[in-house]
Amino acid sequence: MSTSLNSPYHHGNLRQALLEAALIILQRDGEAGLGLRDIARAVGVSPAAPYRHFDSRAALLEALAVTGFQRFTAAMEDVAASPVPDKMMLMGKTYVLFALENANLFRLMFSAELKREGRPGLRMAADAAFDTLRHVSGGDVQAGRIAALAAWARVHGLAVLLLDGQIAIRAGEDTEALIAEVIGHL
Repeated sequence: MSTSLNSPYHHGNLRQALLEAALIILQRDGEAGLGLRDIARAVGVSPAAPYRHFDSRAALLEALAVTGFQRFTAAMEDVAASPVPDKMMLMGKTYVLFALENANLFRLMFSAELKREGRPGLRMAADAAFDTLRHVSGGDVQAGRIAALAAWARVHGLAVLLLDGQIAIRAGEDTEALIAEVIGHL
């Protein structure tokens, strides 16, 4: 199967081009479809070129997870800055929709195989996302942390149940409305 994305590399940021190609492959084929040679082929560079930016497949996966957390944090920060009265509700909905729209990236971001210990970039990216939730949760540091953990556990569980098909979406049912209704009962 060809992994060409019809976008040969012709610009100055090879690392970013490799990451973008990897995100497309991840979305299409899942984590199992990702290899450094595959992304090199997709970008139109030599098989050795990605190794200048990622010394291993694990380094590529970590960089993808960091990218995912950065995009996720940006979405959460948009909610935090919005004038809506119930930011926690909107954050929960945004969380679940991000998971559904980026299923393979979301699974990678929270993969047990990508331990955050010893990976400062991944730890910082994940912490930034959590800090946004903790800030919106309010209260002092400890109360805000507990409220954020409780909200995170609830929406993460809902996201995973939906991704795994454990919650069936009925014919004609509005997924976003269902998510909002479930989150509203939290």
